Amino acid sequence: MRIFLAALVLLQSTLQVAAHEYWIEPENFQVESGAPLVADLRNGQQFKGGTLAYFSKQTARFELITRDGITPVEGRMGDIPALHTAAPEDGLLVILYETTASTLKYTKWETFADFTTHKAFPEAQQTHRQRGLPESLFTETYRRFAKALVGVGSAEGADAETGMETEFVALTNPYTEDLSNGMAVRLLYQGQPRADAQVEVFDRAPDKTVTTSTLRTDAQGEALVPVTPGHVYLLDGVVLRPMNEGADFAEDLPVWESLWAAMTFAVPTE
Repeated sequence: MRIFLAALVLLQSTLQVAAHEYWIEPENFQVESGAPLVADLRNGQQFKGGTLAYFSKQTARFELITRDGITPVEGRMGDIPALHTAAPEDGLLVILYETTASTLKYTKWETFADFTTHKAFPEAQQTHRQRGLPESLFTETYRRFAKALVGVGSAEGADAETGMETEFVALTNPYTEDLSNGMAVRLLYQGQPRADAQVEVFDRAPDKTVTTSTLRTDAQGEALVPVTPGHVYLLDGVVLRPMNEGADFAEDLPVWESLWAAMTFAVPTE
């Protein structure tokens, strides 16, 4: 069993390097109090990806947040789905999952260039060269900060800042408020609004087709996401920052760090 779990950890690390977005995927975004509350951790691209098992060494925080407080999730090694419990009392439920740090090694420049362009950090390429860093065989560390909004029963309540280093905060309750003008969110970094930051929006229709778009936050770090009834959404926002500036270069010493904020929610059918 230990050998199997060790192999699974290694496989998950490989999958996370090969893919991009990381999110929480509830089996149902609206449930009744006491009903099964089931959610997967997923990693992939275009709102499609593999299911990940729960491992404590890869977990910094795993919590259920309601208006009554915070309940830590006590996962078991290798659990798939990562969350399987009973839904709490009526209200808006926030499932929170934060990873520990992982690393990846860039073996070719094109991969880094594509990533930084896609996530709207093209200036990082010039910064990298100005630091005198090589164009291959350099290391990045990364962490994930994911939230999912689930409506339990009446679903009344509001999202709030949780203290993660970067995160989305929903300014609209998608299960109780009018979404005809869109879903309002705020993107935070170290507790402060991220102005003029890219938000990537993944919109999954009932037939499983996914469309993507990007928005920019305003001066208050806020964005208004157009939504469609019956669709499920993943929001993704990335911080990229230099690491170990001034240190002697070593292939395994991280020279960049990325922080990935994610939020998933569903829009009820009218």
